[in-house]
Amino acid sequence: MKIAIISFSQRGYRLGEMMSGFLEGNNYEVQTFTKSKYSKKILDESQMEENDASFRDVKKFAKPIDTSLRDWTERRFADSDAIIFIGACGIAVRGIAPFVKSKKTDPAVVVVDEQGNFVISLLSGHIGGANKLTEEIADLIQGTPVITTATDINNKFAVDVFAKNNGCYISDMEMAKEISAILVNGGTVGFASDFPWVGEVPAELELFDEDKEKPEFGIYVTNSYMKHPFVHTLYLVPKIVTLGIGCKKGTPGEIVEKIVRKACDEVLTPSVSMELVASIDLKKEEAGILEYCKDRKLPFVTYTKEELQQVEGSFAESRFVEEVTGVDNVCERSAILGSSQHGTKSNLILRKYAEEGVTVALARRKWSVNFE
Repeated sequence: MKIAIISFSQRGYRLGEMMSGFLEGNNYEVQTFTKSKYSKKILDESQMEENDASFRDVKKFAKPIDTSLRDWTERRFADSDAIIFIGACGIAVRGIAPFVKSKKTDPAVVVVDEQGNFVISLLSGHIGGANKLTEEIADLIQGTPVITTATDINNKFAVDVFAKNNGCYISDMEMAKEISAILVNGGTVGFASDFPWVGEVPAELELFDEDKEKPEFGIYVTNSYMKHPFVHTLYLVPKIVTLGIGCKKGTPGEIVEKIVRKACDEVLTPSVSMELVASIDLKKEEAGILEYCKDRKLPFVTYTKEELQQVEGSFAESRFVEEVTGVDNVCERSAILGSSQHGTKSNLILRKYAEEGVTVALARRKWSVNFE
């Protein structure tokens, strides 16, 4: 997680530098900034006091910023996973207000008062991780965490937290809110899954049973939208599919997009279930594939022909592909190899699908829902 910390006073600066050291020790990537007309004085005095006990482990100093808070915040919304404001909540609210869009994409925003007494989860508490970060910071600086999301304070199942922890795509955020409201008010929602699960299903979730009356609203963990177990079904789609791909040199991104979509339709699998795109290293600079991955925010990995040759299994063979790449099949082998990175078994759910110079295959890894 990339974290940006900004302070507005000398006390805030000191706290920010201390927090930065703590968070980096917990393997976060942290940048600290300070915005104050006293920035130069703060930095000079802090460097002079570098040997103080509170600064003994500090290796760097916050960057003074001379742009507006609005401009700084806009950049952080684009390049950071979390923003920590050390100061008043009002400063943070005014700073982030123009850029708040969606709980699916907004970074976590946390506010800490300059004394370090309170740590407040302000934005993206669940999906963005602000609640978790708030608790972690409060523990590090011995402050009081302030979390106001209804499911947390009422100790209820939170569908967005569950989806994030399980790496699932949420099909409808408005319905997710409706389900949370039902649970907070003591209601019950249904639960169905195409996958096995570990841990105990929360009491407020009623397992799907065709022979019993079902709740009107329910959660369905699936890699397909074809079934509708409840009148109002919220689909949670686990990202467990790897796309293996090959294409003719110079194939445009829109063609790659079209053929991948058609391939997914062949097996009724939504493209949001993809977690990775894989190919041979000859394609590592292929513009159309890179464009597709960028648009979908998917990681792209490539393998050597030797690595692909080592993949065990029965694959569609192509003499032409072997003459060009040195291996008889790229898409199927890449899909299986990419899917195996989690150390679990995987299988091809779509073998080689070829059209308009693009070949794709889909592999899905073994996976379970986790309630623990």
